[in-house]
Amino acid sequence: MTWYSILPPLIAILVVFWRKEVILALLLALISSEFLLLMQHNYSQLMMTPVNSIERIVSVVTSAGNSRILIFSLIIGALLAYIRESGGVAATVNMLMNKGVAKSKRQVGLLTMFTGTAVFIESNMSVLTSGIVSRGLFDKFKMSRARLAYIIDSTSAPVCILILLNGWGAYILGLLSNYELEQSAVSILWSSVAFNFYAIIALLIVLYTIVFDKVHGPMKVAEQQLEKQQVALDAGPKATKARFMLLPLVTLVGSMIGFMFWTGGGVLAQGSGSKSVLYATVLATALAYILLLSAKRFNHHELVNIGFKGMGELLPLVTIVLLSLTLGASLKELGTGVFVASLVGDYLPIYFIVPVLFLAGAIMSFTTGTSWGTFAILIPIGVPLIQALGLPPALVMGAILSGGIFGDHCSPISDTSAVSALASGCDLLTHVKTQLPYALVGGALSLVCFFIASVVMI
Repeated sequence: MTWYSILPPLIAILVVFWRKEVILALLLALISSEFLLLMQHNYSQLMMTPVNSIERIVSVVTSAGNSRILIFSLIIGALLAYIRESGGVAATVNMLMNKGVAKSKRQVGLLTMFTGTAVFIESNMSVLTSGIVSRGLFDKFKMSRARLAYIIDSTSAPVCILILLNGWGAYILGLLSNYELEQSAVSILWSSVAFNFYAIIALLIVLYTIVFDKVHGPMKVAEQQLEKQQVALDAGPKATKARFMLLPLVTLVGSMIGFMFWTGGGVLAQGSGSKSVLYATVLATALAYILLLSAKRFNHHELVNIGFKGMGELLPLVTIVLLSLTLGASLKELGTGVFVASLVGDYLPIYFIVPVLFLAGAIMSFTTGTSWGTFAILIPIGVPLIQALGLPPALVMGAILSGGIFGDHCSPISDTSAVSALASGCDLLTHVKTQLPYALVGGALSLVCFFIASVVMI
């Protein structure tokens, strides 16, 4: 819980904005974190910093949950390649336009948001499904991939944290269930939905962007640059049948739900998100392979090459995901999250406690790149404040959950940002830069809401 625990994430953020290189930034932050850990525990072994950094990466990979995320991130490259090469993207775009479902920018945006909302069972699955469905449509209507990345990223986590009938709800419920409160953990969690101001405001801003076709800041610049270019529809070969895209996607979403029930012993909310998303992706990829093989569009060897080429295209983003997970594990041991949480302090005026919890969650999530890790640290701090000061449990929980998602939306070292960039086909730094103004506006409005709610309710 020392001040220097905040240095590694600061190094990462500074390098990202200075050199525009995410992998270098994450590597330097990881090495600095491991260096500081050796300073804490074994000052004589500072020369072992590079070795410890490698071993930290190995330890992250040996975690079953992390391995599933990394394998999923690779296999999805094969699935995207099969869908692209099949011509199913162009066929689906044509079908949706002919049916009147996607005949304007507004309809395309609403379709994207609806798809992300419908797949509320898992955030990665939400961004992946809506990203694949909408890529070709965004190209057709000359909307930037940055706008697509923003819409799917700012829809997925807010929807997951508001609906809660998923792994998010089960995880938070598990953290809350360790404490004895007047209200049940389930009651507090569901009551917090109304006070999850950032998630609600983020969805409203997305809706505003879609309905009024308004973009601002760096995203407006990206859209203006796109309008000056002759951009061809990124749909691969000539359109064939929409089933080459739709059947794998339906399999992806449907089997995800089935696997969530299966891994949860018949209870959706208790299912394993990492297992389910991996199994569903493998099944959908296998189906896409079989469809192309049976249609005699490609032979086995050509499909294998296409699959590995697709995986190779995503290797830089998979590396970013790996390093983000590794840095998060290192910062957890260094105590970065606990240090940020301690900034809440014991001498705040009571009306400021909830807003500061929101800010602490945002800073923690921003610097560590994980909202779930933020929840795990802040909930044990927030619950004693509820018990000691009589604060409204739903309001405190709303502030913690909002802060975690807000910081994650702003963070250039977040694995969620990397997956959103992957799903939309957008450069990661472009996604972070163009989404940041929207997230900051939502965060500022949320802070005001939490202060007003504190004055009214406490």
